[in-house]
Amino acid sequence: MIDPATRDYEGEGPAVHHGPPHPCPYLPGRTAENEYLVLPRLPSDAYQSLMDRGFRRSGVVVYRPVCTGCRECVPIRIAVADFKISRSQRRILRRNTDVTVRVDQPSFSEEKHRLFVAYLRTQHDGSMSEARADFEEFLYHSPTTTLEMTYLLEGRLVAVGIVDLCPTALSSVYFFFDPAFHRRSLGIFGGLCEIEECRRRGLSWWYLGYYVRDCGRMNYKACFRPHELLDAGGNWNRIDPTLHPVCPPRPR
Repeated sequence: MIDPATRDYEGEGPAVHHGPPHPCPYLPGRTAENEYLVLPRLPSDAYQSLMDRGFRRSGVVVYRPVCTGCRECVPIRIAVADFKISRSQRRILRRNTDVTVRVDQPSFSEEKHRLFVAYLRTQHDGSMSEARADFEEFLYHSPTTTLEMTYLLEGRLVAVGIVDLCPTALSSVYFFFDPAFHRRSLGIFGGLCEIEECRRRGLSWWYLGYYVRDCGRMNYKACFRPHELLDAGGNWNRIDPTLHPVCPPRPR
């Protein structure tokens, strides 16, 4: 059941749509399906409630996978007070002490779009659109309270993170970086910065989106420990870190 907090304030709840089958973006050879809502307005408390039901946001669309016979896309979150930084994550922090992090309102620019396109061409399989209009709709049209974290190295933009601000959490929407700096492990660094931003704001949780165990590019999420996974019954469960795969190796 969709949370009543998402009602459009005109007395009627939003329509739930079922999207067509499409190739799974995470696991080759599989077919994926989503159910979704289009929400031009979304109070931050309602969005946090929806995340606790397995939904995620993309532009003004809030969706969750409903794939037949598969539940590999599992929502993951971190209890900020319990997070234990690993040795490899400390090394990544030290490696990026010269990076300046700014937090502000989301603001589209051509520079950010160029960075996004460069990121897609090295990190993705070509399934995501590079078009400017799609980029703006995906990351810069938000129905809820959203922040942008920009990462600068000697004045050069090297990474961007979009996060949603909820009553007790930050939710990571998307993070992209300059592939020329891949040895800095900016994705992990961005996650650590988002956790620190949670601490700075007194927020209890950091939501990372979906964890897909057998998808190599998603395994890094399990390196933030301890973490919780949402089960099919809607319960968050703390996971024994010894049950998860080895984190990606340090770039050489």
